Amino acid sequence: MVGLLLHWLLSALVLLLVARLVPGFRITGLGAALIAVIIIGLLNATLGLILKIVTFPLTVLTLGLFLLVVNAIVLKVVAVLTPGFSIQGFLPAFLAAILLAILQVVLRWVLGAV
Repeated sequence: MVGLLLHWLLSALVLLLVARLVPGFRITGLGAALIAVIIIGLLNATLGLILKIVTFPLTVLTLGLFLLVVNAIVLKVVAVLTPGFSIQGFLPAFLAAILLAILQVVLRWVLGAV
């Protein structure tokens, strides 16, 4: 349980970091980031899964890079559903999806090493 809470908090901090680095990607504070991380998880398990299944041929054709587009779409939907979280356009969502993917891999590697 502690590991899950730690991962949740660190994911929210990563989301706040991405908001600092990507113009047009805004989060008002830690509370909004914590809520956004929960909604991202829920949407990835539902809408994200459906989108990944539907776009599987395109994902194979692009060697997996189209998954970043799917993640950007999920982020845009999360921004609509979460108060205090906004994304101004598709490009900031796409850049944030790339940065979040990289930072989540680093986070998992660090937590796996600890």
